[in-house]
Amino acid sequence: MINIHVDDASNEQKVKEIILSFNDTGKTYWKKRNTIKVFDFEDKQWNVKSFKVPHLINRFAYKYVRGSKARRSFEHGKNILAKGILTPKPIGYVEYSNLIGLEESFYVSENLNYDLKFENLFDENYPDRVNILEQFTEFTYQLHENEIHSFDHSKGNTLMIKKPDGSYDFYLVDLNRMKFEKMDYQQRIDNFNRLGLTPSMIEIIGSKYAAITGLDKAKVISDITASCDKFHEFKYRKMRWKKKFGMSLAPGSGQ
Repeated sequence: MINIHVDDASNEQKVKEIILSFNDTGKTYWKKRNTIKVFDFEDKQWNVKSFKVPHLINRFAYKYVRGSKARRSFEHGKNILAKGILTPKPIGYVEYSNLIGLEESFYVSENLNYDLKFENLFDENYPDRVNILEQFTEFTYQLHENEIHSFDHSKGNTLMIKKPDGSYDFYLVDLNRMKFEKMDYQQRIDNFNRLGLTPSMIEIIGSKYAAITGLDKAKVISDITASCDKFHEFKYRKMRWKKKFGMSLAPGSGQ
């Protein structure tokens, strides 16, 4: 059984053609647990994310309880755009399923030709680095104020485009793991811990976040540092457990 959902009916046939030929066509951009490909047609480029086939319990849940990752990506994309936060325009999603549950799912969006990712800013000599980090902090604050709690707010999931006036547009990607909820102080602080920040980056981001919110700068910097250290320790323990027992442990939130 196939379910194709698009906002614009004129795109349905093209989406179907792309998915049917997904394994044999398109330019592969990413291939690990999930696969991302870019497809050219006419004067457009579409980005298609193929999600890994879930295990049996999630196959049932994604069809009958929660909705697939592709569906959630699409719906979250439309929701954050409505809140004034940028993300590549959602086109639609496709789900293959049977009576047991979901088999495959695909999220389709417009492809974004961006200038840099957050991970570029780990180079301390990157041009305009401090300004970009401060603007990124403002972007993160806007996520928090708009009650967008992204559980994948990590270094590869914000794309940036430099504008003629020297400011930057920030686009949120990898959208399936988020909640729309009012965030308390600790949740906001913890939202920085997946970025893998260096001490100098924490200093810049913490100082800017404190300035925006009116909070004590030393406390914000200290709390971000502690949160990052705690998350790093969790990842280290997780790697040790996986190596020792061959099993996967994951944080409970958003899974």
